[in-house]
Amino acid sequence: MQCPIQRARRLRRRIEFFQGTLNSTSEVHEARIFDTTLRDGEQSPRTSFSYEDKREIAAVLDDMGTHVIEAGFPVNSDAEFEAVRDIAESTSTTTCGLARVVEKDVEAALDSGVELVHVFVSTSDVQLEDSMHATREQAVERAVQSVERVKDAGVECMFSPMDATRTDEAFLMEVVDAVSEAGTDWINIPDTCGVATPGRFRDMIAKVVDRTDADIDVHTHDDFGLAAANALSGFEAGASQAQVSVNGIGERAGNAAYEEVVMALESLYDVDTGIDTTRITEISRIIEGKSDIPVPANKPVVGRNAFSHESGIHAAGVIENSDTFEPGVMTPEMVGASRELVLGKHTGQHSVRERLVEASYEPTDEEVREITRRVKEFGADDNRVTMEVLEEFAQDVGVDREVEEEEVRA
Repeated sequence: MQCPIQRARRLRRRIEFFQGTLNSTSEVHEARIFDTTLRDGEQSPRTSFSYEDKREIAAVLDDMGTHVIEAGFPVNSDAEFEAVRDIAESTSTTTCGLARVVEKDVEAALDSGVELVHVFVSTSDVQLEDSMHATREQAVERAVQSVERVKDAGVECMFSPMDATRTDEAFLMEVVDAVSEAGTDWINIPDTCGVATPGRFRDMIAKVVDRTDADIDVHTHDDFGLAAANALSGFEAGASQAQVSVNGIGERAGNAAYEEVVMALESLYDVDTGIDTTRITEISRIIEGKSDIPVPANKPVVGRNAFSHESGIHAAGVIENSDTFEPGVMTPEMVGASRELVLGKHTGQHSVRERLVEASYEPTDEEVREITRRVKEFGADDNRVTMEVLEEFAQDVGVDREVEEEEVRA
């Protein structure tokens, strides 16, 4: 199922895992990434990707080595159908199209040329009664018919019992049994309303894994900030794949974030996902711009503060050895980012000296102390200390600057 194309340019990280209370990395041995940025991600309120946006995003995700790209909901509109079809034709990875357990949806997905059709039906009583207006028996019947239609067409099939985590467990297992017998290749267990907890979700996934020969995929939502944790607990329980979106965008509070799940797998579980992680910051910025959903500064992995330091103690440690106050097993270079020493009221002398030396100044210890005092006072007044401000302080104090060779020759 995995795309056979090898991406030789990807450099495998070589970072030794730290000893300590978290020195085991044996819980997960392999993991696949199913990206739903173009489908569930686009369902973020007030977000809409143009045809060109979708093609650009899909091209980068494909080039990064993403295992599956859910390109959209083909039956939704003619424009959506064309976008899904074009992405399926232009990418080398597996392209997926979503379909309800409705004949026209399934046929539209098959006609779009995707390699994987993802069919879904509600299984929780609240959704069956008040959204689908169907019985449990009707849900099972439609699920089986849709899976059989996809398989009869010779296409890989994924089935999702929507709202699985609010579904009666006995009925959920009945559905799993039925679609397994119908021949589905994948069963996705979605935490549609984000109510799972890592321990409970792990137990649920373990039961499903034991129940079927189909591969297991998980789809987790972030209503309580647990989406990434739940996705990872799914892997620990035996799931082969997790559905994620870049920057975690999606319905309501969003999905498990691509960057968080991938880097946790790579750095905390020591799993080689095959993803080119050096482009994670790049794809994050692309999605930020095209979705118009700002990335919080403190967002894990891709936030602008993720590898930034202002505190004097932290900055001093990082200057000496970045592993002191960063994870160590994840560096900014691994995700295509850069480290920044931020100047402000918490700044210490080490940061000030480092920034001055970078700017070709040659400060004495006394000059560093005086400039640090000014930086702290300036930052305490809620001012932003830029390099221009720092250089003004250096000039006021009279710090010597290294003479460039070109200036000497002139």
